[in-house]
Amino acid sequence: MDFQSLFADYSIWILLVLSFTAGFLDAVVGGGGLIQLPALLIHLPQTPLPVLFGTNKIAALSGTAVAAARYARRVRFDFRLLAVVSLSAFLAANLGARSLSYLDAATLKPFILLILIVMAVYTYVRKDLGKLPGKIITFPKQLLSGALLGFAVGFYDGFFGPGTGSFFVLGFVVLLGFEFVTASAYAKMVNCVTNFSALLVFVRQGNYLAELAILMAVCNVAGSVVGSQMALKRGNGFVRTIFLLIVTTMIARYAYDVWLAYA
Repeated sequence: MDFQSLFADYSIWILLVLSFTAGFLDAVVGGGGLIQLPALLIHLPQTPLPVLFGTNKIAALSGTAVAAARYARRVRFDFRLLAVVSLSAFLAANLGARSLSYLDAATLKPFILLILIVMAVYTYVRKDLGKLPGKIITFPKQLLSGALLGFAVGFYDGFFGPGTGSFFVLGFVVLLGFEFVTASAYAKMVNCVTNFSALLVFVRQGNYLAELAILMAVCNVAGSVVGSQMALKRGNGFVRTIFLLIVTTMIARYAYDVWLAYA
């Protein structure tokens, strides 16, 4: 596959537009994988799953890294906490990516669906959730909660991926007491680490399409720039609204997958 043949395929243009949209959503609150990965599955149905995952990770890492850099200019990080969460997430994502060849993602979907429903209901009911910093949580407790969050979501990102940013965002809000914009900034930083960790496995295995990944990365970065700018400008209420929309979409998607599995 080369650039000339890619541009000759009109379906690739649709894929690139969806990559832009995925970058936008990822920059705001995560969930871009709900668009980008299914788009790859639809347009390249004969391509092995690990190759699609690797291609998706290259594009996702590019956009997430740009968003993280933009957030870093406006949000102050506790780098001790960030280092602990990132290390835990890095190890777990690598383990998750290695498990992809041995485990069936479909077996996790009912469990993920249940978690998503709880996330949506809890966020909707708690109208003030993430609008202001939550209750003060001691630093040792933040370290423990952050390490557990990093490991659980990191493994999920390496193994499957869609919605990773949203899981991180809500985890930082609920478990560590952050408001939504700060949580989204931390989520981007850690999500860069998990994407990079999983990508190391896919690249080492040769599971990626370089030309397509580069084109998708450019579009993902463009969407990421727009999304992070809007999130920082419009604040917590905007991020919370997008978060609920993404989680609702994830519920519908996983419910459909579970229904097909048991129909």
